[in-house]
Amino acid sequence: MEFYKEVERSIITKYRKTIFNSFTGAVTDYKLLDEGDKIAVCISGGKDSMLLAKCMQELQCHGNKRFELVFLVMDPGYSPENRKKIIENAKLLNVPITLFESDIFEAVLNIEKSPCYLCARMRRGHLYKKAKELGCNKIALGHHFDDVIETVLMSMLYGGEFKTMMPKLHSTNFEGMELIRPLYYVREDDIISWAQYNGLSFLQCACKFTQQNKNEHEESSKRLEMKRLIKQFRATSELIDKNIFKSTHYVNLGTILGYKKNGELHSFLDTYDE
Repeated sequence: MEFYKEVERSIITKYRKTIFNSFTGAVTDYKLLDEGDKIAVCISGGKDSMLLAKCMQELQCHGNKRFELVFLVMDPGYSPENRKKIIENAKLLNVPITLFESDIFEAVLNIEKSPCYLCARMRRGHLYKKAKELGCNKIALGHHFDDVIETVLMSMLYGGEFKTMMPKLHSTNFEGMELIRPLYYVREDDIISWAQYNGLSFLQCACKFTQQNKNEHEESSKRLEMKRLIKQFRATSELIDKNIFKSTHYVNLGTILGYKKNGELHSFLDTYDE
Protein backbone atom coordinates (compact mmCIF):
# COMPACT_ATOMS: atom_id res chain seq x y z
CA MET A 1 0.00 0.00 0.00
CA GLU A 2 1.29 3.46 -0.89
CA PHE A 3 2.36 5.53 2.10
CA TYR A 4 -0.25 8.26 1.72
CA LYS A 5 -2.98 5.62 1.66
CA GLU A 6 -1.69 4.22 4.95
CA VAL A 7 -1.88 7.73 6.41
CA GLU A 8 -5.43 8.13 5.10
CA ARG A 9 -6.38 4.75 6.53
CA SER A 10 -5.07 5.71 9.97
CA ILE A 11 -7.45 8.70 10.05
CA ILE A 12 -10.53 6.52 9.54
CA THR A 13 -9.38 3.56 11.65
CA LYS A 14 -7.04 4.20 14.59
CA TYR A 15 -7.97 7.90 14.80
CA ARG A 16 -11.57 7.64 13.65
CA LYS A 17 -13.07 8.56 17.02
CA THR A 18 -10.59 11.18 18.17
CA ILE A 19 -9.92 12.89 14.84
CA PHE A 20 -12.26 12.02 11.98
CA ASN A 21 -15.50 11.86 13.97
CA SER A 22 -14.55 15.10 15.74
CA PHE A 23 -13.82 16.69 12.36
CA THR A 24 -17.12 15.61 10.79
CA GLY A 25 -18.93 16.53 14.00
CA ALA A 26 -17.79 20.14 13.74
CA VAL A 27 -18.60 20.24 10.01
CA THR A 28 -22.14 19.08 10.79
CA ASP A 29 -22.78 21.01 14.01
CA TYR A 30 -21.63 24.36 12.66
CA LYS A 31 -22.83 23.81 9.08
CA LEU A 32 -19.39 24.44 7.63
CA LEU A 33 -20.00 22.75 4.29
CA ASP A 34 -22.62 23.30 1.60
CA GLU A 35 -23.34 21.50 -1.64
CA GLY A 36 -21.29 23.00 -4.47
CA ASP A 37 -18.71 24.74 -2.27
CA LYS A 38 -15.23 25.35 -3.61
CA ILE A 39 -12.94 25.44 -0.60
CA ALA A 40 -9.33 26.59 -0.38
CA VAL A 41 -7.65 24.52 2.33
CA CYS A 42 -4.87 26.79 3.56
CA ILE A 43 -1.66 24.90 4.29
CA SER A 44 1.10 26.45 6.38
CA GLY A 45 3.26 23.34 6.45
CA GLY A 46 2.49 22.44 10.04
CA LYS A 47 0.78 19.33 11.39
CA ASP A 48 -2.65 20.96 11.80
CA SER A 49 -3.13 22.19 8.25
CA MET A 50 -1.75 18.98 6.73
CA LEU A 51 -4.16 16.90 8.79
CA LEU A 52 -6.97 19.22 7.73
CA ALA A 53 -6.05 18.64 4.08
CA LYS A 54 -6.24 14.86 4.51
CA CYS A 55 -9.55 15.03 6.40
CA MET A 56 -11.06 17.24 3.71
CA GLN A 57 -9.90 14.81 1.01
CA GLU A 58 -11.48 11.92 2.91
CA LEU A 59 -14.75 13.80 3.31
CA GLN A 60 -14.76 14.73 -0.37
CA CYS A 61 -14.37 11.07 -1.35
CA HIS A 62 -16.85 9.55 1.08
CA GLY A 63 -19.14 12.35 2.24
CA ASN A 64 -22.70 12.97 1.04
CA LYS A 65 -22.10 16.46 -0.36
CA ARG A 66 -20.29 17.36 -3.54
CA PHE A 67 -17.67 20.08 -3.24
CA GLU A 68 -14.33 21.09 -4.75
CA LEU A 69 -11.00 21.51 -3.00
CA VAL A 70 -7.96 23.64 -3.66
CA PHE A 71 -4.90 23.23 -1.43
CA LEU A 72 -3.37 26.66 -1.06
CA VAL A 73 0.17 27.29 0.17
CA MET A 74 1.37 30.85 0.54
CA ASP A 75 5.11 31.38 0.81
CA PRO A 76 5.41 34.59 2.89
CA GLY A 77 9.19 34.47 2.75
CA TYR A 78 10.10 30.98 3.93
CA SER A 79 13.70 29.83 3.97
CA PRO A 80 14.54 27.50 1.06
CA GLU A 81 14.68 24.60 3.55
CA ASN A 82 11.18 25.27 4.89
CA ARG A 83 9.71 25.75 1.44
CA LYS A 84 11.28 22.46 0.32
CA LYS A 85 9.89 20.68 3.40
CA ILE A 86 6.33 21.82 2.65
CA ILE A 87 6.55 20.71 -0.97
CA GLU A 88 8.04 17.33 -0.01
CA ASN A 89 5.35 16.66 2.61
CA ALA A 90 2.58 17.63 0.21
CA LYS A 91 3.94 15.18 -2.36
CA LEU A 92 4.40 12.47 0.29
CA LEU A 93 0.78 12.84 1.44
CA ASN A 94 -0.68 13.18 -2.07
CA VAL A 95 -1.90 16.74 -1.51
CA PRO A 96 -1.81 18.67 -4.83
CA ILE A 97 -0.84 22.14 -3.63
CA THR A 98 -1.13 25.49 -5.38
CA LEU A 99 1.80 27.62 -4.20
CA PHE A 100 2.12 31.39 -4.46
CA GLU A 101 4.46 34.00 -2.98
CA SER A 102 4.06 37.11 -0.85
CA ASP A 103 6.49 39.34 1.06
CA ILE A 104 4.73 39.34 4.43
CA PHE A 105 7.74 38.30 6.54
CA GLU A 106 9.73 41.16 5.07
CA ALA A 107 6.89 43.61 5.66
CA VAL A 108 6.58 42.86 9.39
CA LEU A 109 10.23 42.07 10.13
CA ASN A 110 11.03 45.38 11.84
CA ILE A 111 7.67 46.00 13.48
CA GLU A 112 8.06 45.97 17.26
CA LYS A 113 4.41 46.03 18.37
CA SER A 114 2.11 43.08 17.59
CA PRO A 115 4.02 41.62 14.61
CA CYS A 116 2.34 38.23 15.06
CA TYR A 117 -1.13 39.77 14.95
CA LEU A 118 -0.28 41.88 11.91
CA CYS A 119 1.34 38.93 10.13
CA ALA A 120 -1.74 36.76 10.73
CA ARG A 121 -4.06 39.47 9.40
CA MET A 122 -1.93 40.02 6.30
CA ARG A 123 -1.63 36.28 5.63
CA ARG A 124 -5.37 35.84 5.84
CA GLY A 125 -5.92 38.74 3.44
CA HIS A 126 -3.55 37.23 0.87
CA LEU A 127 -5.20 33.81 1.24
CA TYR A 128 -8.69 35.26 0.78
CA LYS A 129 -7.54 37.16 -2.30
CA LYS A 130 -5.88 34.16 -3.94
CA ALA A 131 -8.76 31.83 -3.05
CA LYS A 132 -11.26 34.22 -4.59
CA GLU A 133 -9.13 34.47 -7.75
CA LEU A 134 -9.32 30.67 -7.98
CA GLY A 135 -13.10 30.72 -7.74
CA CYS A 136 -13.38 29.57 -4.13
CA ASN A 137 -16.12 30.74 -1.79
CA LYS A 138 -14.51 29.50 1.44
CA ILE A 139 -11.10 29.16 3.02
CA ALA A 140 -10.46 26.43 5.61
CA LEU A 141 -7.91 26.95 8.38
CA GLY A 142 -6.38 24.35 10.69
CA HIS A 143 -7.22 25.82 14.10
CA HIS A 144 -8.18 23.14 16.63
CA PHE A 145 -9.84 22.69 20.05
CA ASP A 146 -6.77 23.84 21.98
CA ASP A 147 -6.48 27.01 19.89
CA VAL A 148 -10.09 27.80 20.80
CA ILE A 149 -9.74 27.47 24.56
CA GLU A 150 -6.38 29.28 24.54
CA THR A 151 -8.12 32.19 22.79
CA VAL A 152 -10.91 32.23 25.39
CA LEU A 153 -8.41 32.37 28.26
CA MET A 154 -6.23 35.00 26.58
CA SER A 155 -9.23 37.25 25.98
CA MET A 156 -10.30 36.99 29.63
CA LEU A 157 -6.92 37.19 31.34
CA TYR A 158 -5.21 39.72 29.08
CA GLY A 159 -8.02 41.37 27.10
CA GLY A 160 -10.56 41.90 29.86
CA GLU A 161 -13.33 40.49 27.68
CA PHE A 162 -15.02 37.18 26.94
CA LYS A 163 -14.75 36.00 23.36
CA THR A 164 -13.80 32.93 21.40
CA MET A 165 -12.37 31.83 18.06
CA MET A 166 -15.43 31.26 15.88
CA PRO A 167 -15.93 28.05 13.85
CA LYS A 168 -16.90 30.13 10.82
CA LEU A 169 -16.89 33.78 9.80
CA HIS A 170 -18.07 35.91 6.91
CA SER A 171 -15.18 37.89 5.44
CA THR A 172 -15.56 41.62 5.97
CA ASN A 173 -13.24 42.58 3.09
CA PHE A 174 -13.94 39.89 0.49
CA GLU A 175 -17.61 39.75 -0.38
CA GLY A 176 -19.10 36.29 -0.62
CA MET A 177 -16.15 34.62 1.12
CA GLU A 178 -16.26 32.65 4.36
CA LEU A 179 -13.64 31.25 6.72
CA ILE A 180 -14.24 27.82 8.28
CA ARG A 181 -12.39 25.85 10.96
CA PRO A 182 -13.28 22.15 10.55
CA LEU A 183 -10.81 20.92 13.21
CA TYR A 184 -12.70 22.88 15.86
CA TYR A 185 -13.37 19.77 17.99
CA VAL A 186 -10.02 18.05 17.41
CA ARG A 187 -7.49 18.13 20.25
CA GLU A 188 -3.87 19.01 19.61
CA ASP A 189 -2.58 15.94 21.47
CA ASP A 190 -4.48 13.72 19.04
CA ILE A 191 -2.98 15.56 16.06
CA ILE A 192 0.50 15.09 17.52
CA SER A 193 -0.24 11.40 18.11
CA TRP A 194 -1.43 10.97 14.51
CA ALA A 195 1.72 12.59 13.12
CA GLN A 196 4.01 10.49 15.32
CA TYR A 197 2.13 7.26 14.58
CA ASN A 198 2.69 7.80 10.86
CA GLY A 199 6.30 8.95 11.28
CA LEU A 200 5.50 12.37 9.85
CA SER A 201 7.64 15.45 10.40
CA PHE A 202 6.21 18.92 9.82
CA LEU A 203 7.35 22.52 10.20
CA GLN A 204 7.23 23.58 13.84
CA CYS A 205 7.55 27.30 13.27
CA ALA A 206 8.68 28.91 10.04
CA CYS A 207 8.57 32.44 11.42
CA LYS A 208 11.70 34.54 10.86
CA PHE A 209 11.36 36.10 14.31
CA THR A 210 11.90 32.69 15.89
CA GLN A 211 14.56 31.58 13.45
CA GLN A 212 16.63 34.73 14.01
CA ASN A 213 16.34 34.45 17.82
CA LYS A 214 14.73 37.83 18.22
CA ASN A 215 13.15 38.87 21.51
CA GLU A 216 10.11 36.80 22.33
CA HIS A 217 7.00 38.59 21.12
CA GLU A 218 4.02 39.24 23.33
CA GLU A 219 1.38 37.29 21.42
CA SER A 220 3.40 34.08 21.10
CA SER A 221 4.58 34.19 24.71
CA LYS A 222 1.02 34.68 25.98
CA ARG A 223 -0.26 31.76 23.94
CA LEU A 224 2.55 29.57 25.29
CA GLU A 225 1.56 30.68 28.79
CA MET A 226 -2.04 29.62 28.08
CA LYS A 227 -0.83 26.20 26.89
CA ARG A 228 1.00 25.73 30.18
CA LEU A 229 -2.02 26.87 32.17
CA ILE A 230 -4.31 24.45 30.32
CA LYS A 231 -1.83 21.64 30.96
CA GLN A 232 -2.12 22.40 34.68
CA PHE A 233 -5.91 22.40 34.44
CA ARG A 234 -5.88 18.99 32.74
CA ALA A 235 -3.68 17.59 35.49
CA THR A 236 -6.29 18.76 38.00
CA SER A 237 -9.45 17.68 36.16
CA GLU A 238 -10.37 16.37 32.73
CA LEU A 239 -13.50 18.54 32.80
CA ILE A 240 -11.91 22.00 32.93
CA ASP A 241 -10.83 22.36 29.30
CA LYS A 242 -14.16 20.93 28.12
CA ASN A 243 -16.03 23.44 30.27
CA ILE A 244 -13.97 26.37 29.03
CA PHE A 245 -14.99 25.33 25.51
CA LYS A 246 -18.61 24.70 26.56
CA SER A 247 -18.88 28.09 28.28
CA THR A 248 -18.78 29.87 24.92
CA HIS A 249 -21.93 28.01 23.85
CA TYR A 250 -23.98 28.85 26.95
CA VAL A 251 -23.55 32.54 27.75
CA ASN A 252 -26.44 33.64 29.98
CA LEU A 253 -27.04 37.28 29.08
CA GLY A 254 -29.20 37.68 32.18
CA THR A 255 -26.24 37.17 34.47
CA ILE A 256 -23.60 39.43 32.91
CA LEU A 257 -23.05 43.16 33.36
CA GLY A 258 -22.53 44.08 29.74
CA TYR A 259 -21.93 42.86 26.22
CA LYS A 260 -21.03 44.20 22.79
CA LYS A 261 -23.09 43.73 19.66
CA ASN A 262 -22.16 45.23 16.28
CA GLY A 263 -19.59 47.38 18.05
CA GLU A 264 -22.13 48.86 20.47
CA LEU A 265 -21.79 48.33 24.22
CA HIS A 266 -24.93 47.26 26.10
CA SER A 267 -25.38 47.30 29.89
CA PHE A 268 -27.63 45.19 32.12
CA LEU A 269 -28.99 48.54 33.33
CA ASP A 270 -30.52 49.16 29.89
CA THR A 271 -33.30 46.67 30.66
CA TYR A 272 -33.00 46.40 34.43
CA ASP A 273 -36.38 48.00 35.23
CA GLU A 274 -38.34 46.42 32.39
